[in-house]
Amino acid sequence: MLAYVGIALMLIPSGVGSAVGTVLAGNATVSAMKKNPNIFGSAMILSALASTQGLYGFAAFFLNLGAINNLNGVLTMNQALAVLAAGLAMGVVGLISAIKQAQIAANGVVEMSNGHNVFSKTLVLAVFPELYAILAFAASFLAMPS
Repeated sequence: MLAYVGIALMLIPSGVGSAVGTVLAGNATVSAMKKNPNIFGSAMILSALASTQGLYGFAAFFLNLGAINNLNGVLTMNQALAVLAAGLAMGVVGLISAIKQAQIAANGVVEMSNGHNVFSKTLVLAVFPELYAILAFAASFLAMPS
């Protein structure tokens, strides 16, 4: 049971973070296009960055569910606690990093609408929160029961 809670925690918060993040950056894009409609392509890329945390959460969920099913749902307490901890880590990191990444992207979009050439610099800065989501995904992969 604990392992199933863990895999749910991998999926749900990271998905919520991605949804909130893409809306946050998307709202900035819509507003910024009123000033400068030519930035749409670059702004769309920045807006989509926050969606990756949800994908990491889904991939972690999918891999861990498969591992649990391969064991016929019979895990030791330590294995179940490891999956729960990995789920908590993936969920919390996915939630927070998606929202923070979107805030960076939204600031870049606003500045692009003001005529500043900050797309590539914003992209580089927005990758930093992404790193922690990747690390959480790697940890959830390493914690998979076998």
